[in-house]
Amino acid sequence: MNLPAKKNDQNIYAKFAGKLNWQDAIAGLSIAGLLLPQALAYSGIGNLPAQAGIIGLFAGLLCYGLLGSSRFALVSPTSSSAVVLAATTMTMAEDNASLRLMLASGLVIMTGILFLLAAVTRMGNVTDFIAKPVLRGFTFGLAIVIIIKQSTAVLNISIQKENLFIFVLDVFRQFRSWNYNCLLTTAVALIFLALMEWLRRIKKGQFRNIPSGTLVIIFGILASKLLDLPAYGVPNVGSIDMNLNNPVIPELTYPEWTQLLEIGVALVFILYAESYGSIRSFAMKHHDTISPNRDLFALGISNLVSGIFQGMPVGAGYSATAANEAYGARTRLAGIFALIITLIIILTVLPYIEWIPIPVLAAIVISTMATTLTLSSFRLYFSWKIDRLLIVASVLAVLLLGVLQGLMIAIAINLLMMLRQNSKSTISVLGRLGQSHDFVSLSVFPEAQPVSGILILRPDQSMFFANADRILLQARETVSSSPLPIHTVILSLEQTTDLDATSVEALRDFFADMQKEGKKLILARLKNPVHEILQFTLGNQFPEVSLSRLSVERAVRLAHIKENPNKNVYSLYK
Repeated sequence: MNLPAKKNDQNIYAKFAGKLNWQDAIAGLSIAGLLLPQALAYSGIGNLPAQAGIIGLFAGLLCYGLLGSSRFALVSPTSSSAVVLAATTMTMAEDNASLRLMLASGLVIMTGILFLLAAVTRMGNVTDFIAKPVLRGFTFGLAIVIIIKQSTAVLNISIQKENLFIFVLDVFRQFRSWNYNCLLTTAVALIFLALMEWLRRIKKGQFRNIPSGTLVIIFGILASKLLDLPAYGVPNVGSIDMNLNNPVIPELTYPEWTQLLEIGVALVFILYAESYGSIRSFAMKHHDTISPNRDLFALGISNLVSGIFQGMPVGAGYSATAANEAYGARTRLAGIFALIITLIIILTVLPYIEWIPIPVLAAIVISTMATTLTLSSFRLYFSWKIDRLLIVASVLAVLLLGVLQGLMIAIAINLLMMLRQNSKSTISVLGRLGQSHDFVSLSVFPEAQPVSGILILRPDQSMFFANADRILLQARETVSSSPLPIHTVILSLEQTTDLDATSVEALRDFFADMQKEGKKLILARLKNPVHEILQFTLGNQFPEVSLSRLSVERAVRLAHIKENPNKNVYSLYK
């Protein structure tokens, strides 16, 4: 999956060379009806002007369409990044609208720069270190937060609470301030939510290409115009200033940039985990090759362009990518067609878009998020009885602490889980299984027999700075407590793929201890990087230590040769 996508691009474009791929044009037309209302809705979630979502949509479709590796992925504003953006700007700027816009621009720019740095350092698979239960728990909690917080847009009230339970209580505490207008906007939202659900259910067979989001937007505009909903207190999107801003870098203080850097790291994890999940899923489905580092670069350019023109953060959301494939897209030209069609809509019918009722956008967001609220993705973890606490903790972190703190807690939980697992320090004593060449743990296979005069040890985890000293301390204790005389110790490092300085220092001390005790030491099954590091760092200091990339069986033979240099080693196995 990490192969360069150039060959894949050539195959795709060669297949459709010489003729216009109308399927991409049809897909682009259909997908524009989904992406435009989502961009407008996510602008509202991010507490930004509507044009911020549209600028992000243009930047994502254009840059990824030209630079990305997936033929199905569509890069546009996402709900998760919109919530993080809103939480960040609200925390740092409070009610200062101009500062909030600068902070938003700065965060998107910082996100783009971090994506580019990740591409340059070839960290395309870094999000594999976020456990799926943690990511799924976070996104599930995020969907709940987005849905419930749409109530403020529907009821036209302002509540700034990170804890979702306190937020809900505050909504009901303001019950006395609800009036006829609140009831009307709620009714409008419920009607259009029901319309969205009905259109979603009938999208089968010949109706599968119906752009339900576009139809709901059209009906919302007609209702707003014909029934004069603003006159009854139902707010609409209002004026959209689509004059392209000059590219600028916001003037922020050093502490503000530092804080945006910290949040940007988390936002990169969210966007790329979501994006790469979408890209990888459809590449595997269609046997396409993709390039994670190329996609990092494309996402970096997309966010950088969006940020300097004061747009929203963008990523390859699963819903848009899945819809693009379902509408029959064949190449990345579908995204370019969607961009062109969206631009035509903006240039021709922008005054009508300004009439979209806010409750209609809220209904679109709720309907979109509701499709992600499924417990089926958690069922396996609970039936397996594995990582259930991780899921629950990730969901509760978002609900109780808010999106930003919940995200940090979710990532911290993931890192602690990884550190706990990797920092275990257990060591196995190996013996020969029957007359075979297999050496297995004596505690797991009691029928295995130790080799006379040789103690064979194997760390059960990869050695690194957190566990190296403890592993080798256990090795020393095992050697000193052996009831049988030992002339050679074999240390099998098959689990260790690389060594850091702490591990090398620990091995140096272990070499010296074995040297003082007069025991020969052989390291077996060394991976190439480990072998090279030990040869360079300790090879000259401890020439008597044998460093072998071969099997434990070969190490045992070598130990016998060292102990009996004048005897035929093969006779020892008779």
